[in-house]
Amino acid sequence: MTALDRVSVGIGSGAFVSIMGASGSGKSTFLHCAAGLDRPTSGRVFLGGRELTGLRESRLTAVRRARIGFVFQAFNLLPSLTVAQNIALPLRLAGRRAEPGLLDHLAEQVGLERRLDHLPSQLSGGQQQRVAIARALITRPEVIFADEPTGALDPETARDILTLLRRAVDDMHQTVVMVTHDPVAAAYSDRALFLAAGRIIDQLDSPTHHRVSHLLAGLRKAAAC
Repeated sequence: MTALDRVSVGIGSGAFVSIMGASGSGKSTFLHCAAGLDRPTSGRVFLGGRELTGLRESRLTAVRRARIGFVFQAFNLLPSLTVAQNIALPLRLAGRRAEPGLLDHLAEQVGLERRLDHLPSQLSGGQQQRVAIARALITRPEVIFADEPTGALDPETARDILTLLRRAVDDMHQTVVMVTHDPVAAAYSDRALFLAAGRIIDQLDSPTHHRVSHLLAGLRKAAAC
C-alpha cells in the first residue's frame, strides 16, 4: 500500500501550513517524512536546502535536535522533570546551553513564568501543551512540526494554543507545519493542504473555517460516490 503518492510541496520560511485529510489519507506519514522521522522509499526531503533523505541516522538525529521542533497531541513531557527542565531538554540532548534569558523569555511568552518549578502532573492539559511549545522553540529551529496539537484539548484551550502557534509565526518568524482534522484550527494557518489517498488534491490560501468545512464536505461526498 502506498502511503504517499507523488507528493511534491514547498513550504517557505515563516509560513504556517496546515495538513488536512481523512484518516488514512497520509497526513501523519507526510509529517513524519518531512520531519526526518521516517525515510521515504523514493523521492527526496529537504530542510533549508539540505537533503535529509541521504543522511545517516546519527546525523539525522543531530539535525532533528538542532533544526526541528516537535509538538504532539499527547504532549510527550517527561513526568520526572520540571517545566524548566522539560523546556530545556532538547538543548541538553544536543549538548548545548540556552542563550541567556531565553528559557525565561519563552516561559513568559507561553504564560508559564510562575510554573517553572512545577512537574507536568501539577499542570492542566493546556499548560502541558504550552510547555511543549516552549520546548519546541528553545533551539530556535527552522521549522516546528505539530501533530494534532489541540486534539486532546477543550475548544477554549485549543484556541489559546493555536494563538501561541500563530504568534510564533508572526512575532518570532517561525515556520509551523500542523496536521489537523479541525477546520477551526486550519483557519489559523496561512495555507491548508488537503490529502486524499496519499496525494495532495487541493489547497486553500488564507483558509477560513467555512471554506475549509465546505471543501472537506465536498471531498467526503466525492469519496462516498
